[in-house]
Amino acid sequence: MADPFCERYAPLLEGSYDCVDRIVLNGYFILGQNAGGFRTWWRRLYGTDENLNNTTLMRLAGRFSRRVQAYARKCGVMLRYCKAGERKHELAHQFLPTDPQFKGLFLILVSKAPAPVWEVLGKTFIRRKKPYPYVNHYSFHIIDPEWGHITIKLCGHAPFTGQIILNGHEFVARQAAAKKIGFQKEDNCFTVVSNAADLAKVADALRCNDAIGRLSQVCERWIYSTCLCFALDSAEREKSGFHYDYSLYQGEYSRNLLFRDGAQMDVIFDGLIDRTRALLKIPALKTIFGCRVRPHRNRKGAPARCESAVEIPVYDLTVFKLHFGAWTVKLYTKGERVLRIEALLHNAGALPCGRSLPMFPEMIAGLRSILERFLEAVRSIDAPFVDAGALEALPQPTQLGRARVGGVDMNKSRVRALLEALITLAALPEGFAVADLAAQVRVRLETYTVRQAAYDLRKVRGKGWVQASPGTRHYVALPDGLRTMTALLVLRDKVIKPLLAGALSRGAELTTKHVAPVDQHYRNLRLEMNALFRQLGIAA
Repeated sequence: MADPFCERYAPLLEGSYDCVDRIVLNGYFILGQNAGGFRTWWRRLYGTDENLNNTTLMRLAGRFSRRVQAYARKCGVMLRYCKAGERKHELAHQFLPTDPQFKGLFLILVSKAPAPVWEVLGKTFIRRKKPYPYVNHYSFHIIDPEWGHITIKLCGHAPFTGQIILNGHEFVARQAAAKKIGFQKEDNCFTVVSNAADLAKVADALRCNDAIGRLSQVCERWIYSTCLCFALDSAEREKSGFHYDYSLYQGEYSRNLLFRDGAQMDVIFDGLIDRTRALLKIPALKTIFGCRVRPHRNRKGAPARCESAVEIPVYDLTVFKLHFGAWTVKLYTKGERVLRIEALLHNAGALPCGRSLPMFPEMIAGLRSILERFLEAVRSIDAPFVDAGALEALPQPTQLGRARVGGVDMNKSRVRALLEALITLAALPEGFAVADLAAQVRVRLETYTVRQAAYDLRKVRGKGWVQASPGTRHYVALPDGLRTMTALLVLRDKVIKPLLAGALSRGAELTTKHVAPVDQHYRNLRLEMNALFRQLGIAA
């Protein structure tokens, strides 16, 4: 992982690895997606469409329910009806089999959710019910020998649309155990790894083209024999030609940094939040307080072993989160010594490449690109820099193409609002448009038009801080430009203004016994500035 953020903290790390996390696929029968196709499938199944009516459709759903209940009673599988708002995946963890050799179905959860259900009007007209009615969905929780705990959620009404939920960390844990790589796992995170480089190689299996076949195989292995069999038996499925196609719905990709010292990781993470939160305009931080303090040293005890554990977090958990439409980026601590950076795609419809299953590597590559873009922006904002030459050149005009554009005057509130808006938009995965920039500046200024934004944007482009994204009407802030813009704002707002205000103030110094380190630095600098001003004859 050669991103600037990880390189900065490399001496403090024991190792790092990238991993595909949550994967959600949609399973659908292509003929069942339109009225004509659904009627064709019905004729294949029954030989006629004379019995295609709402009553028969409801009986088909009722047969599904009765078969599930009968199977659960006969085979001793837990069947539970969930209330609205219950966290079904967390509930499933309570029923996970304790036998490490177990494989197959161990739990069925039933809950109501809206679904596209067909209704028949008269004898010929078929349409989707609007709004979508709430109907029973059956979540089949399965232990797969290769993927661990997987969930297949099936709608009880024809055409029985499904959703397959997988966890990449479960897959990597199983593969690492088979290769005798020692690790300790907390929920979906490896907190201790005997060989991070070998684990990273195992995790890379989900980023290559072979992952498409792995995903297809695990779906085919269970969706017909364990789930669809309650709606259609094998003879009905073959007669009607029912089969599932798969598409991407959601995905998560994470970069995990394993620190040697948990307390040091806390200090770094807290400082990172303090320095970047205001500039990136994070509206709120979610902190889940734990009951223990991370240790100040690396614990040396029993060697790392292959295990999985589900625990309630016992350490403070602060989540640093940014939303960009269908995308989210999170930065948070996990366990004692792991700092995780996570990119999430909430709806694969936002992908420009499409969402069919063969596009899975492209989706993961896009998530990785967004994650690295975010880390580059955070690193640039967290470590600002500006040289003396850049300061002197700020008010000087520059050349952009054939046009001559004006300089940057930091004494104008409009320019400062522009730079703050550019920093806020820096982490956007696909860059920002002029309208986005104008909207961000209007948060800080009452009146600011798109025309003004286009004019001001030419100024910062002339300075080399922002560049146009090729082939689009979007713009991206460059790393060096981010460092310079951040440094200019920090110098003005956090150094020059407080020092001048304190140095020229005749008020008494604070005498409190408990002074924050930053306030103590300000006090020392103000005392020195007072002495300097007296020497120069500024302070009377």
